[in-house]
Amino acid sequence: MTPEQYTVPEELSGSRADAALAQLLGVSRSAAALLCSEGNVSASGAPLAKADKVSAGQRLDVQVPERRDPLAVVEEPVEGLDVLLDDEHFVVIDKPVGVAAHPSPGWVGPTVVGGLAAAGFRISTSGAPERRGIVHRLDVGTSGVMVVAKTELGYTALKRAFKERTVDKVYHALVQGLPDPLKGTIDAPIGRHPGYDWRFAVVEDGRPSVTHYEVIEAFGKASLVEVHLETGRTHQIRVHFSALRHPCAGDLTYGADPKLAAALGLTRQWLHARQLGFTHPSTGEWVVVTSDYPDDLQYALDALADGRA
Repeated sequence: MTPEQYTVPEELSGSRADAALAQLLGVSRSAAALLCSEGNVSASGAPLAKADKVSAGQRLDVQVPERRDPLAVVEEPVEGLDVLLDDEHFVVIDKPVGVAAHPSPGWVGPTVVGGLAAAGFRISTSGAPERRGIVHRLDVGTSGVMVVAKTELGYTALKRAFKERTVDKVYHALVQGLPDPLKGTIDAPIGRHPGYDWRFAVVEDGRPSVTHYEVIEAFGKASLVEVHLETGRTHQIRVHFSALRHPCAGDLTYGADPKLAAALGLTRQWLHARQLGFTHPSTGEWVVVTSDYPDDLQYALDALADGRA
């Protein structure tokens, strides 16, 4: 990349480098400061820091890197993104861990939208450009079954079904300890954590959130539970079980034991979207799709069953 050259005019003499660059390049001061901090600005061959003062007649060499639009859909194959059911109106996929549903600011990894595009799937054009076809989402750290609309009919019907809560969303989670009672309902509002912007918590003024659960198998240190979501709040299962002091194994963000996580070989929360049931957009038939546990979650279960953890 060839640097662009700028000469500091008399009126900017004595200004900070970031302020002068903002004027010369027609960008925000924060953008100019970022160029300096990334080493993209030099004067007389030496890097120029954002707080350095510039002088009249001084020549600045500036390399302006190409910035990817954070909402642009990058069409690239996604390893482990398998198709479970391909229908005229929708496609049901098995989303691997480490994959986001769609592009968003701050996320530079693979996405379901990009993976399906790379695989040649025609997705509904409804919704924002970066979210086309997306009618629900799974967290980046959660694996399992997810449906994406292919037609406008599919998008409208499925979007309405999720909004009206007629979709049967079944998750399996491995939670620490043994919940008491073994079968129950967690009805507690969820909102932003008062101390951490990137976490959620049970808070008095949060949005209504309802989680139904039942223990499938108890291993002593942890229990495998089946969860049916009545609502679909961000991190709902993780927050609710953390509030019960039975966090998902491996979920260090919400209080899981790091020693148990290490013993189980977990580098993320043990949480899997096991099954999805919904009404077919055109036929009205009930559709049910199930996803098997990925290798890392199965390993953790085997370690508990074998007494290795």
